Amino acid sequence: MVNLCISAISSNQGKTILTSALLYYFRNSVRPFKAGPDFIDPQFHTKICGTQSINLDPFMMSPAQVKWLYNRYSDKVVSIIEGVMGFYDGMDKKSSAYDISKLLNVPTILLLDGSGSYITVSAVLKGLKTYKRGNTIRGVVLNRIGSQSHYELIKERIENDFDDVAVLGWIPDHLTALRDTHLGLDLDEIDKLEAISKAVLEHIDIESLIVLGRCEAKENSSYPFRRLPKSDKKIAVVSDENFSFLYHDNLRFLEEIFSEVVVIRPSHDEAIPENCDSVYICGGYVETPKAYASIQKALKFKASLIRHARTKKIYTECAGLLYLGKRVDEKVMSGILEVSFTLEKRFQRLGYYTNEAGVKGHAFHYTKPVDDTRGFDILTKGSGGSVGSWQSANGKVFGTYLHTLFRSHPSLVKKRLM
Repeated sequence: MVNLCISAISSNQGKTILTSALLYYFRNSVRPFKAGPDFIDPQFHTKICGTQSINLDPFMMSPAQVKWLYNRYSDKVVSIIEGVMGFYDGMDKKSSAYDISKLLNVPTILLLDGSGSYITVSAVLKGLKTYKRGNTIRGVVLNRIGSQSHYELIKERIENDFDDVAVLGWIPDHLTALRDTHLGLDLDEIDKLEAISKAVLEHIDIESLIVLGRCEAKENSSYPFRRLPKSDKKIAVVSDENFSFLYHDNLRFLEEIFSEVVVIRPSHDEAIPENCDSVYICGGYVETPKAYASIQKALKFKASLIRHARTKKIYTECAGLLYLGKRVDEKVMSGILEVSFTLEKRFQRLGYYTNEAGVKGHAFHYTKPVDDTRGFDILTKGSGGSVGSWQSANGKVFGTYLHTLFRSHPSLVKKRLM
């Protein structure tokens, strides 16, 4: 097997471009992973190679649980982990590329910016290599390089300074980049990936990269999560291009513990079956003009959800919470919960949070409540806290801004969905 982690010194250094190029190259034999809680990069991964990307998050899971998850889904010849921010960023939450690659013993390839520099690149690498012991930095790809001679200057210096780091190649400056959106990369530009991938990998030694990442496959140890008994109930998972923020292992976990899981797509105006015992609505987008134009037309879905809410359980995250409310500014939602929201220009939350029940997760949203700020529980980030969740009077309908991994929080699933 080949196992690799792709990292850099910060965001916007080209991690996603290099990861995407490698996923395209290995597309018939690769399993993608993403360090941390991000939803957008995994969607890119999956579109490129056709295999679901898996989030690895030591804040939401214990080390043993992260190892189990990685081993379970490393079912292809190649496994590639895309890091988050810079190599050491997230260490305070044990969720950096450094923490994850060290935990899993996966070699890291650093993408280093060589623009306007040559000797200093090696000094930056030395800082990264010596900052923490036990790091997994084994290879370097140089980015934003002006010419072959520029690359050779930096390569010679690194090879003189290090005997344990392979210089694997370079990426030319001024490659076509993918546009940004307010929550990540634009999935509508996936058609450019083939051309970009070929350009990115043109000067990279793929054979040496494979050798660097080669290792033996590992057997999984005992199941490190609390088990839930198999239920005879049926659950509907609401997920489509608007409600697209679905951790793949959450879906697999629900399939393991429910007798039946049916996926409902509001964009196709699919109704929730009357024999479903509970509904889980994923996060995503309902507040954008394109998403709302689609959701507005889903009248059968809306009516079936309102009927379900009268007597049965609903659990929603972020965009699902907004849809349960009365409105987002002038956009009318289902009105199941007595709360309205407004869309702000600046994000209202970003990062890891924990609720009062001890559930750990991630939140990133631009909306805030406007007419009911009491909520139900508090999301904390260190000291203090702010409202993050709402529920119906009968306690069966629950919406939260918090995204979490279900397998590591079985009590949440049992209480809200079973």
